[in-house]
Amino acid sequence: MLPRVADSLSFLYLDMVCIVQDDTGVCAQIQTEDHRTDTVYIPTAALSCLLLGPGVSITTRALATLARHGTSVVCTGAGGVRTYAGILADSLTTHWLEQHVTAWADPDQRLATAIRMYRMRFDDEVPSGTTLEQLRGMEGQRMKALYRILAQQHGIGRFRRNYHPTQWDQQDPVNLALSSANTCLYGIVHAALLALGCSPALGFVHTGTQHAFVYDIADLYKANTTLPVAFSLHQSPNPEQDARRKFREELRLFRLLPRIIGDIQHLLTRQTDGADPPERHDVPMVHLWDPRSGVLPAGVNYGTEEN
Repeated sequence: MLPRVADSLSFLYLDMVCIVQDDTGVCAQIQTEDHRTDTVYIPTAALSCLLLGPGVSITTRALATLARHGTSVVCTGAGGVRTYAGILADSLTTHWLEQHVTAWADPDQRLATAIRMYRMRFDDEVPSGTTLEQLRGMEGQRMKALYRILAQQHGIGRFRRNYHPTQWDQQDPVNLALSSANTCLYGIVHAALLALGCSPALGFVHTGTQHAFVYDIADLYKANTTLPVAFSLHQSPNPEQDARRKFREELRLFRLLPRIIGDIQHLLTRQTDGADPPERHDVPMVHLWDPRSGVLPAGVNYGTEEN
């Protein structure tokens, strides 16, 4: 198994470089101001996800080496925000995808996962027997209270979340900044989901879009990330651009990517008797599924003489 996604070499972000494969390995070539080329070698075997920002070119040989080492390659915007495309290695384990689908397909587990997300988000217990409809109502009340507190702190009066793409230019600076910062947050969450091999489309609260699970996970962090940024820009003449820049600057303080990975793994790991989720899962890279026997070894001929 490759190193865990949450390890120190989990993610590497590069921009304005040329990534090639030479006789030694995969390297990033950087053009300096004095027309000199600096070469930095990339530890592909110890890397879970490579984020390619603006200005990156990469050769087919380099991509083939990354694929052999099981490194996910994700195309992003500047600073790692906004995910545009992802290339997953065929050796990426399906463990977290299977955990994800199992929890999503069972109505009871799906509700239980949604409740766990609420607890993580608001650090509050949920009464026994709460339905998903009631949970949405509780979440709505909490968000209204948070909007009210932030509006009072910044002296902007009453605030109402408003998102209408057809009336974009008519929105106030806070809504414009919040929509812009949220888009950046969605890109980061999307990159983390691709690195784990999860499906961004299978949400527990959101549904009906290819980014449903992205929105679920992003909601866990908005109160501490995008919302404070947006309200602080209520007098900005260019709130969209300022929100992207300020959010990107504060990402270094949030250390968001490792936190997202850990939270997703925690959510998708079924808790038994209050036990903590295991640190890692060493599962076979290829196996067979049987509804009665469970996981069976691959590479075995299960035919019988009777057949």
